[in-house]
Amino acid sequence: MKTPLLRKGKTKSLLESSIDCALLAVEIYNKPRAPFRVESFITHMIMAWTRLFQAHFNFTIGETYFYKENNGRYKIIDGEKKAWELKTCIKEYSQLSNPIKTNLEFFIKLRNKIEHRTVDKDEIGLNIFGECQALLYNFENELTKLFGEEYAINESLAYSLQFSKLRTSQQKEASKQLLSNEYKDLFDFIKKYRESLQDDIYNSQEYSIKLIQVPKIANTNRNDLAVEFVNWNLLSEEDREKYDQLIAIVKDKVIKLEGANIGKLKPSKVLEEVNKSISSKLTHNDHKQLLSIFKIRPYTEFTLSSDAFDTNPNYCHYDEAHNDYLYQDEWVAFLIQLINENKLSKEQWKKNFKQKKTLKIDDYK
Repeated sequence: MKTPLLRKGKTKSLLESSIDCALLAVEIYNKPRAPFRVESFITHMIMAWTRLFQAHFNFTIGETYFYKENNGRYKIIDGEKKAWELKTCIKEYSQLSNPIKTNLEFFIKLRNKIEHRTVDKDEIGLNIFGECQALLYNFENELTKLFGEEYAINESLAYSLQFSKLRTSQQKEASKQLLSNEYKDLFDFIKKYRESLQDDIYNSQEYSIKLIQVPKIANTNRNDLAVEFVNWNLLSEEDREKYDQLIAIVKDKVIKLEGANIGKLKPSKVLEEVNKSISSKLTHNDHKQLLSIFKIRPYTEFTLSSDAFDTNPNYCHYDEAHNDYLYQDEWVAFLIQLINENKLSKEQWKKNFKQKKTLKIDDYK
């Protein structure tokens, strides 16, 4: 594809804005004391990708990357035409690989989850470092593919300096306690999203950059760079085998096992087990209402959440392969205790359901 020669105009303005967003994202991420580092990085990289696509569309198809009403007129928000957001841009742009699309979809969903909360904990950043690095590398690769090497930004970036001192066990434990409730749903989302991926996508460097830091003990040339990035695609088979041997020493591989749903219960089985231990009868409608008010799983008529994976993993998880929900024994035990000890009457939970009012499950244990 021949790269365009850009002069002043909307395409160039969008492209420069896209690059500025990416550089600002990295600048914030690499500042150790900057507040909301991870939140800001994700937000600005989403903006960078969106404006990159809009620059491409503006150059190739003109100002048609806007939503239209049924009558054919442009949709107007606050006096401005509503442009395609990133999700639609990805759909309309057909040249991304599956790992790159999966990486972008991960951050779109994660951004939606953190949009109304403050994410200012390094543990989140460490957990998704690989995806963050891939998001940035993919951006520059797509940038140079669409608009040429002269727009490359790698010379503007530097590796962030890291402290090597490991945290003490007491610090780690305190951090775990802090994160146990406030950030549990974020970590659960990240874990479930990764586990839902095919191995070829999860293992792709375009989805997540996996790095191993190994000190360079001997430099044959004192003018060599202190940091070298090895491009896997350019390695010979012999060199790849050597790297595989090195990775085997330190790699912590997530192994996916068949039979992951063993011991999980379908709704009918939940009702069967509960009704054995209570005097009244719990119906499917009762079950739905209790699942809703305790936020065990999403129902579109009760919550704005459209994410099927937005469950309480202590009691329920979404089975993507079968497009249904399965429940833990802990959910059965909770329902039996709730009803037998009359901690919440049927009239109360029906009223809460009707009013779309949620309850904290910990208050009823």
